[in-house]
Amino acid sequence: MNVGFFSYLLACAGYLILSALLLVSWRGRALGSFAIGASFCTAIWSGISAASTILEGFNPGLLLLGELLRDAAWFAFLFRTLSVRDESDAPARMPWLMPAGLAVFALCVGVLVAPLLLGAGNQVAAVLLEAGLIIWVIISITGLLLIEQIYRNCAPAERWGLRYLCLGLGAVFAYDFYMYADALLFKQLDFALWSARGVVTAIAAPLVAISIARNPKFDIAIHVSRDVVLHSVTVFGAGSYLLLMATAGYFIRFWGGSWGNVLQIGFLFGSGLLLVVLLFSDRMRRRLRIFLSKHFFSYKYNYREEWLKFTQALAETTVEVPERVVRAIASLVSSPGGMLWEFTPQGQRRVLACWNVPEPDAKDPADTESLAAFLERSGWVVDLDEYARSPGLYEDLVLPAWCRHLAGAWLLVPLLFRARAIGCVLLVRSDLHGAINWEDRDLLKTAGLQAAGQLAQYQADRSLVQAQQFEAFNRLSAYVVHDLKNILAQQSLIVSNAGRHKHKPEFVDDVIDTVRNSVERMTRLMEQMRSGAREAAAQQVNLHATLLVVVERCARREPVPVLVHSDPLLFVQADRERLATVFAHLVQNAQEATDRTGKVALELHRDGDWAVIEIEDSGCGMDAEFVRERLFKPFDSTKGLTGMGIGAYESREFVRALGGEIHVRSQPGAGSIFQLVLPCEAIPSE
Repeated sequence: MNVGFFSYLLACAGYLILSALLLVSWRGRALGSFAIGASFCTAIWSGISAASTILEGFNPGLLLLGELLRDAAWFAFLFRTLSVRDESDAPARMPWLMPAGLAVFALCVGVLVAPLLLGAGNQVAAVLLEAGLIIWVIISITGLLLIEQIYRNCAPAERWGLRYLCLGLGAVFAYDFYMYADALLFKQLDFALWSARGVVTAIAAPLVAISIARNPKFDIAIHVSRDVVLHSVTVFGAGSYLLLMATAGYFIRFWGGSWGNVLQIGFLFGSGLLLVVLLFSDRMRRRLRIFLSKHFFSYKYNYREEWLKFTQALAETTVEVPERVVRAIASLVSSPGGMLWEFTPQGQRRVLACWNVPEPDAKDPADTESLAAFLERSGWVVDLDEYARSPGLYEDLVLPAWCRHLAGAWLLVPLLFRARAIGCVLLVRSDLHGAINWEDRDLLKTAGLQAAGQLAQYQADRSLVQAQQFEAFNRLSAYVVHDLKNILAQQSLIVSNAGRHKHKPEFVDDVIDTVRNSVERMTRLMEQMRSGAREAAAQQVNLHATLLVVVERCARREPVPVLVHSDPLLFVQADRERLATVFAHLVQNAQEATDRTGKVALELHRDGDWAVIEIEDSGCGMDAEFVRERLFKPFDSTKGLTGMGIGAYESREFVRALGGEIHVRSQPGAGSIFQLVLPCEAIPSE
């Protein structure tokens, strides 16, 4: 039997099939045309080599030219692959490459063909024959270097698409190097190596096909039926298994002695039974199908386009986030409708959105406990049709009643955020999409993770709005209590002094003024609470007059505040009563920080376009850390249970709202100076 003929015939058939697949699937891109040309040249070379083994008087020059043509075609393809820089397949500018390549090709043809023309006995022919072997070795090394450069210089993400190309062509060139190096060493070509060369080349064909199908730069969409490949791989695997078992059985019989025949029969029977079990195993078939689909086929989806569409759908602003999530996930599998269920850490289960489906009557939250636990534990996409056929595949999952009874219910997609199921999307059956496979499941699971982040942000936004509403209510309550505390302090001061001064007319007048002021402040406070706003209409306020009122109001406490210097013609635009409250609060704090023998002094002056109010005391003072970290921090008080901790904060915020600022200079034991800077208003005309 002519082994070489069948070896090269196998290679010829393999590359003809590959060329046909490439040609049918070609989309016009330049790199794809180079791949088609290289594959076709390899088929021609294999056919010439096969013919040379059976035809007498075959011209060996055709063999040399065929092999040179094959190598030149693959070199052109590799150079083109190495030079692609962008999506347009624009090669690097190397105008000298084509002339140089043609010159080298012509030189190789001359050196290789010359010995055939000169004859066997010619001394020059012998030298050129050895030079020809060196050329073949150099060509093989060059091919390996090109392959190494391609793999080294491609991005890590692209190696998935080029790995099998480099393995296949690398094996061909490595085998050529070994064969020609052996011939150069022993001065003759090993016929066995040459005969096996066709098989080696044929084995590389499917590897090249896989790589070309994976790499989008070739723009060749090879498609072979998955069922055909599955059955072919099954037959090939079963044949290989039987061959291996037969070999093992032979050795068992050879080394088994008198028990050899019995052991061989038992071993072969057990092996055959195991093969039958594997062939009829649905689980094995599914795993093999998924393995082949993942590793030997182009993907079903254009993931870039799918992800762009999905992200765009999530970014829509015409509907609320829950409905956006349902629509975006449904669009991936052409589902016409669905609903989103929310799972909260408190155990609540409720519908957030329904799109083209009726809202279910799910009154019992515990009905979804099993579903939520299963989705969180497994992260699976639940195919309800598959669940109905084989519930055992989903372990202990118990579907809620509304899910089982909903017409057209098809898929349940988990929404996992930080390894916790925060919800799920139920999709209704699509008329445009058949049964889902592993790729659909992976896409839906990944989309569910992305959508879960969007839903979690939506939940956080809702919680934040509620927290802000409660915060606003609590802050208003704190301000009201603070104002009431100040009014109560005035009333308490009257009560404490009534026993000593109630018979004095001046005290009675003072009491009436204080009560009138308290009534006005309470009335204003009630109006603010009814309107929901604390700010009254701003007006021009004379700072000098306001400070005089504050000094008079705070004169009942010791040390008595003193207005040591004041510009009577400074005005600001503000709420008069709130501004007076700010001044009074700061003066009162200064009095509380200073003993009775100390001083509290106020000063008012102009600094350019600014009015500067300074409140100085000789009290205990504060360190820099306290001023920086705690003085204006809300609800942080040094007065124990009697203080609210919002007076200084409210004062600073009000001054800032007027366009001013409060500056504090203080040292422990040396007193403090509060400096309020406010923008001045023009002096009102008479």
